[in-house]
Amino acid sequence: MNALREMLTCHWAARRIQRYLDADPSAPLTPDSVARLEAHLTTCEKCSGLLAENRALQRSFSHWSGGAVDQGAVDRLHAFLDDLEDSGR
Repeated sequence: MNALREMLTCHWAARRIQRYLDADPSAPLTPDSVARLEAHLTTCEKCSGLLAENRALQRSFSHWSGGAVDQGAVDRLHAFLDDLEDSGR
């Protein structure tokens, strides 16, 4: 019975981890849900690992989206697309 309860709790937690990390005001977790999730994360290696993975993804995406655009790469892409268009005519 405890294994089933733990499995259901993990399922519940996994569905809320992203909302927990985002802290999106349009989809907030209730204070009780936050407390329940944080308590579960302190005891569950699987869910705390999922939380760590999601945090790493957020960091990666935040660095990725803020990078400078390589204008040379953009120009080469435009030239390639122009060549494709010209060869199709």
